[in-house]
Amino acid sequence: MSETPEIVAQVIADLSFDANGLVPAIAQSIETGEVLMLAYMNAEAVRETLETGRVCYWSRSRARLWRKGESSGHVQHLVELRYDCDNDALLLRVRQTGPACHTNRPNCFYHAVRDGRVVVISEPQAE
Repeated sequence: MSETPEIVAQVIADLSFDANGLVPAIAQSIETGEVLMLAYMNAEAVRETLETGRVCYWSRSRARLWRKGESSGHVQHLVELRYDCDNDALLLRVRQTGPACHTNRPNCFYHAVRDGRVVVISEPQAE
């Protein structure tokens, strides 16, 4: 995926970034519909993602751009970018290579409240 400069500019102009210049971005598997993770993007991360097709986020802990998979090799390739009715949340429909979570699990949502307790519903994948 490689969007035109005009489309990239339109999307960035449409979005309502928060006071820190960020917008939450939910990554969803295009194959399964599973929610993989939640991260944040600034305008630069949105631009790079739309221009290259490889998902790039803003790392709040590192205070820099973070290209998903830059150290793990577990890359996300953008299939479609959507934004909500308030223009303040993104849905990234992606092709995920390997586990999405830094814990080596398929997704970051592996804690579940079931029958009055918190349980871990997936284990890390073998390397």
